[in-house]
Amino acid sequence: MAVQALYYSERDGLEMALKHPDTLLFSSKADADARDKILELAEEITQFLQTRVDGMSEEMAEKAALVIAEEKDLFARALKKPSVLNQPDEQAP
Repeated sequence: MAVQALYYSERDGLEMALKHPDTLLFSSKADADARDKILELAEEITQFLQTRVDGMSEEMAEKAALVIAEEKDLFARALKKPSVLNQPDEQAP
């Protein structure tokens, strides 16, 4: 029997990673580190949204922040060309 190392972000936690192994367990440390950076960015965006958007619930801020963090490259392109935010995925560069 072979042994395989699996990685996950501590921010997700082992229990959550085991519940969602297809998206939260990684075969390389680099991929797990990339997920951790996304979650770190999402935490900062959550705090920003809660401070700047009156009436935004913590849950909604967390959901929005995670989407923004996961799509950070798209948002970076949107700073130059806003219409890319609403293009179908297959047309986005």
